[in-house]
Amino acid sequence: MSISFNGLGSGLPVSDIVDAQVNAEQAPAEARLNTQESNLTTDISAVGALKSALEQVQTAMEALGDADNYQKRSTSGNDDFVSISADEDAQPGGYSVKVNNLATEHKILSEAFDADAAVGEGTMTFSSGENSFDIEVSDTATLSEIRDAINDSSDNDSINATIITDDTGQHLVLAAKNSGLENEIKVEVTDTDGNNTDTNGLSRLAFDSAGVQNASEIIAATDASITIDGSLTVSSSSNTFTDVIDGITITAKKAQGTDDDLSDISVTENNNNIQSGLNNFISSYNELLELSNNLGASSEDGAGVMAGDSLLRGVMSKLREQITDSVDLGNGNSLSLSQLGVEADRYGVLTLNTETLNEKIDEDVDLVQQFFVGTDEDEGGFAQSFDELMSFYTDSDGIIQNRIDSKTNQLEDIDEQRESLTSKMESLSDRLYAQYNAMDLLVASLNSTSSYVQAQLENMPGVVSNNS
Repeated sequence: MSISFNGLGSGLPVSDIVDAQVNAEQAPAEARLNTQESNLTTDISAVGALKSALEQVQTAMEALGDADNYQKRSTSGNDDFVSISADEDAQPGGYSVKVNNLATEHKILSEAFDADAAVGEGTMTFSSGENSFDIEVSDTATLSEIRDAINDSSDNDSINATIITDDTGQHLVLAAKNSGLENEIKVEVTDTDGNNTDTNGLSRLAFDSAGVQNASEIIAATDASITIDGSLTVSSSSNTFTDVIDGITITAKKAQGTDDDLSDISVTENNNNIQSGLNNFISSYNELLELSNNLGASSEDGAGVMAGDSLLRGVMSKLREQITDSVDLGNGNSLSLSQLGVEADRYGVLTLNTETLNEKIDEDVDLVQQFFVGTDEDEGGFAQSFDELMSFYTDSDGIIQNRIDSKTNQLEDIDEQRESLTSKMESLSDRLYAQYNAMDLLVASLNSTSSYVQAQLENMPGVVSNNS
């Protein structure tokens, strides 16, 4: 609901007149700003979509430039007894594996002690593998205190100590943290009674598999053992066998009995990353191409929002040139995407001829890898040069982002122009109201004077009022 006020003196619809004049001034300016804003917003959206599509193409090619993705190895033969893995140093082939036994952690058990009894006094030296540490035992120390001293030693990283209590008393149990013969536990005692090997005092805890054994061996330390192809036996302190076969890691999980079948393992070369990488690249490129065609369309049906835009023409032209280039790989060798089966139809849409690609991979996968990745001696292969081209457009300080930033700044300027226009129209409205109010006062004054004169004339002698 709007309220319109007429002039008190003139009777004119002053607010309607002022609104009409202000709108006549404001509407063209607002229309111009709206058009500019719409054009800028459309351009930012279109260029942003172009940048996003270019980044997807760039990311797809980056995967093909990672040397770690090439010449991987696929393994088979994991079962209840072994698991295997392989790196690119592993040569394709098959092997039979038998797990003779698993590695075990050494464990020893002391004789029984009363819980509150002092064990003895002196120094105990523990060793397992390359780790060795000492603890000092007082003449009042119980078995529990010795256990705590072992576990709390900052130098101990090889032995766990615990106490098991049975009907005869407390037993100190020492368990090696690591398996294998090399990690066998040795306990040497320097007893204050002068005898370090007898069964009195602290020496009751001494143990050496090759010497004094005052403690009992619960579990002997053993190395894991496997036999490869029925004739080659290999030992390991752990259940993992690394590079026994070049590039292959075998983990023993369970010993095989005489009735168990041998584990048959195999390694095959896996270059699936090339085909999957090219398919990802082709998919992202075709999406970019479709977007480019829509943005740059110019026909009777209408024009795209970037029709005739030099940025769009430039990036697509350079991209087409890049993907058709042949790369010199030295020694008379060269490759291009088309030689790897990347084919384009008359509209520029890409497809992958997998038969052509597989032939090239089978012929010389090292050369294919060199094409994409390059060598240590140069600056990189096709993937790197492609990334450099794309980065020119897609980087945070690249051409496209600079354009987006420029258009965004113009949008902010339009907001300032709108604020300025609003202020200007408010001033115009105030000025017009002031002018019309002044006019209205003048008209009111003139009307008042006219009425006064008319009344005086009517009261003059000889003036007859004409009443009808």
